[in-house]
Amino acid sequence: MKKDFITIADFTPAELSALLGRAIADKALFAEGKLPASLERKTLAMIFEKPSLRTRVSFEAAMTHLGGHAISLTQADIGLGTREPVQDVARVLSGMCDGIIARTFSHELVQQLGQLGSVPVVNALTDYSHPCQVMADLMTVTERLGELAGKTLVFVGDGNNVARSLAVACAKFEMKFILAAPAGYALSEEFIASLPAGAECSLCSDPIEAVSSADVIYTDTWISMGQEEEKAKRLKDFDGFQINSDLLASAPAEAIVLHCLPAYRGYEISDEA
Repeated sequence: MKKDFITIADFTPAELSALLGRAIADKALFAEGKLPASLERKTLAMIFEKPSLRTRVSFEAAMTHLGGHAISLTQADIGLGTREPVQDVARVLSGMCDGIIARTFSHELVQQLGQLGSVPVVNALTDYSHPCQVMADLMTVTERLGELAGKTLVFVGDGNNVARSLAVACAKFEMKFILAAPAGYALSEEFIASLPAGAECSLCSDPIEAVSSADVIYTDTWISMGQEEEKAKRLKDFDGFQINSDLLASAPAEAIVLHCLPAYRGYEISDEA
């Protein structure tokens, strides 16, 4: 039975821990030149509605290292949901490929690909969720800081797709999640209520207070793709929420800083940070 990777919420803590363990082990094998070609003769279809650097290169390079092949498809190539219905695209790609990743605006579109396709579908980013990014980040935290349980992750910025995925992942791994955001940009009450029982998730309007107990300080762009018309307002609203040397002076010395990239230096993060 196929298993899609569309949201972190769909997986148990044990399954997520196993994924991290496998990734760390495979990274070590790759460094030693001993990574087995476990995807030999397998083909991955990669759908990109949004432009991509890290997502495309990481998936395509991974397929090569694992002995498989990746095909990059833009919206101009396939017209997903416009030139062709989603169900037809899902069926065609399922018949010719062994897996599908999709980087889209609509979360529902990726869900439809999963429901209608017969091969595994991976969410490579939607406006609602960014699970692969967050798993990679928690892999980094594990490598740098060790055991995840009990750690505090502070997200400084917009309560966006990355923040939502981080909040869910922190709940799964028994980490504390704090979102430091200006009024109007916090996670919704409905979303917070949907988190697993026992989740330690809190909201804060003061980034200095928020980072005072942080093990991990995280940020993302204040202006995501599709929000360009809001730029002037967002820059004004997020004044004071930049990760810089002044903010980091209020954090524990051992705290690490993460950014999902691309970074807009001088806005959400300083070049120095």
